[in-house]
Amino acid sequence: MSDNLIQRTPSAYAYPLLIKNLLHAPAVDDPQQEIVYRDQFRFTYAEFRQRICRLANALSEIGVKAGDTVAMMDWDSHRYLECFYAVPMLGAVLHTVNIRLSPEQILYTIDHAEDDYILINEEFLPLLEQIKGRITVKGYILLQEGRQQPETAINFVGEYEELLDNSADHFDFPDFDENTRATTFYSTGTTGMPKGVYFSHRQLVLHTLAGMSSLGTVVAQGRFHQRDIYMPITPMFHVHAWGIPYIATSLGIKQVYPGKYAPEMLLRLIEKEKVTFSHCVPTILHLLMIHPLFKEIDLSNWKVLIGGAALPQSMCRAAMEHGIDIYSGYGMSETCPVLTISHVTEDNLSTEEELDIRCRTGRPLPLVDLQIVDEEMEDIPADGKSVGEIVVRTPWLTQGYLKDQRNSEFLWRGGYLHTGDVAYKDKKNYVKITDRIKDVIKIGGEWISSLEVEDLIATYPGIAEVAVIGLPDEKWGEKPLALIVAKEEAEITEKAIQQHLRSFVDKGLISKQIILLKIRLVATIEKTSVGKINKRLLREKHQ
Repeated sequence: MSDNLIQRTPSAYAYPLLIKNLLHAPAVDDPQQEIVYRDQFRFTYAEFRQRICRLANALSEIGVKAGDTVAMMDWDSHRYLECFYAVPMLGAVLHTVNIRLSPEQILYTIDHAEDDYILINEEFLPLLEQIKGRITVKGYILLQEGRQQPETAINFVGEYEELLDNSADHFDFPDFDENTRATTFYSTGTTGMPKGVYFSHRQLVLHTLAGMSSLGTVVAQGRFHQRDIYMPITPMFHVHAWGIPYIATSLGIKQVYPGKYAPEMLLRLIEKEKVTFSHCVPTILHLLMIHPLFKEIDLSNWKVLIGGAALPQSMCRAAMEHGIDIYSGYGMSETCPVLTISHVTEDNLSTEEELDIRCRTGRPLPLVDLQIVDEEMEDIPADGKSVGEIVVRTPWLTQGYLKDQRNSEFLWRGGYLHTGDVAYKDKKNYVKITDRIKDVIKIGGEWISSLEVEDLIATYPGIAEVAVIGLPDEKWGEKPLALIVAKEEAEITEKAIQQHLRSFVDKGLISKQIILLKIRLVATIEKTSVGKINKRLLREKHQ
C-alpha cells in the first residue's frame, strides 16, 4: 500500500488547511465589500485584512505567542470576527467565553482553558470584577464602545482600537501543522460544570467548505450566495456562530454584526442593511415575531436557518406567511456544529408537505457519516418511523472533552460520536429528531416524544410558547406536563388542550397515553445561556 503514496517534488508546497488560507478569495475578488457593526462602524474587506494584521501585531507585541490561549468576552461584533482569524492564525487558541454563564462558571472556564489573555467588552467589567482576584492571566485588553474610559480597578495592557491604530497593517502569518488547535469553548447542555470542546484549523476549514457546498449549491430555496447580505443572530461565542461567519467571509459576502441582541435593533438592521440571510434559535425568532416592527417591514427577501431546537410548524407557517424563507439545520457543540440542513428540493409540493420538510432535521452535509442505531449500535431501518440514536463520523467533530478522558470515551464509544438525539430517517435520507434521549417521556412502557407533543400543542390558538417534560409517576412511570406561556388575553384550559390533542390521537398521529397530560400556565419558560429550553431545570423546578 505504501507504494501508492504520492511522490512529492522537493520544491512542491504542501498546502496546509489553515484558517489563514480561507482569506485568499474575498480580499482579492471584491476588496470593497463591506463589514458593518450595528449603526456605528463600517469598513471594507481590504481594511478587514489590514485590521487582522494589526490585531496580530498588537497581540504579538503584548506577548501572545503560539500555544497561548486568548479569551474573548464580547457581543457579536467585527472585533469578534477579527479574533476568529487573527488569534488562531498566530498559532494561539481562541477561547470564546460564554458571557451568559454565571460568574462562577465563567471563572471555571477561564481557569480550565488556561487563558493567558482576556479581551473584554466594557459592559462585562462588573462581571469580571467579581472574580478577577481568582483569575491568573498575563493581561487584559479593553473593548471600549464609547469614548469615556470606564471606571474599573482592572489594569489593561491597552484598548483594542488604540492597539490596532498603533500597529502595522502587515503580518507574515506562519505555516504550521493544520491539526493545531484553533478554538475552544464550553458546552452547557449537560449537568455539572461546562465541558470544553475544541477544534483544529483543519476541522474548521473542512466544516467551512462542506457548509459552503451544502448551502450554496441548492437551486433556490435557502441558498447562501455571494450576493447575500449576512447577519448572524446566533452568539459568536457559541460554536463560532455555527461556523457561518467563516463561510460568509470566504465568499466575500457583506456582513452585518448586531452587537447585543435587541429586537428593534435587529429588525432595523435587517431593514436598513437589506439583510437576506440569518440564523438563530426559535426563541430569538419568536422575540422578533412578537415585536410591533416585525409586521411593518418587508421580510420577503430574508432567509432564516433555524437550529439549536426543533422548528415548530406553527412558527414556520407564520414566518412563511410573512415571506420568510425559513428552514432547519442541525448540529451540536461537539460537532462544530452543522451536520444536516433541510432544504426543499422538490417542486409541486402542497403547503403541508413543504412545512413538513422545512421543519425536519435535514439531510447530512457532504463528508457526514450519520447513522441511526439501537443500543447495540445496530442500524435502524430507514423507514420513516423506526427510531434510534444519531451517531456520527465526520472530519470536524471534537476529538474529546478538554482534560476529561472519561466523558470523552463515553462520547466516542464504539468509534462514533454519540449525539444523545433520538431520530428516524426516511427513504429520501431526511432525518427527523423526535427527542433527546434524556427528554423522551416514558408512559407505561411507551415512549412519547416531548418535541412532537410541543409541536401539536403549539397549533392551539393563543399559545405563545410551550415546553413539555416528563415527571415521575408511581403508576405510569412518568406523566407529561405541559408548561404554557399564553398570549395576552388568551384563555387556555387543561380540558381544552386535552381535547385538542385528542383530535390528533383519533388521527393516529400520537399515542392515546398523551391524554394523561397536565398543563401549567407560566409567565416564562427557563432557557439555557444559548436560548434553548432548559428541560433539566424545568424538571427540577416543577416536579
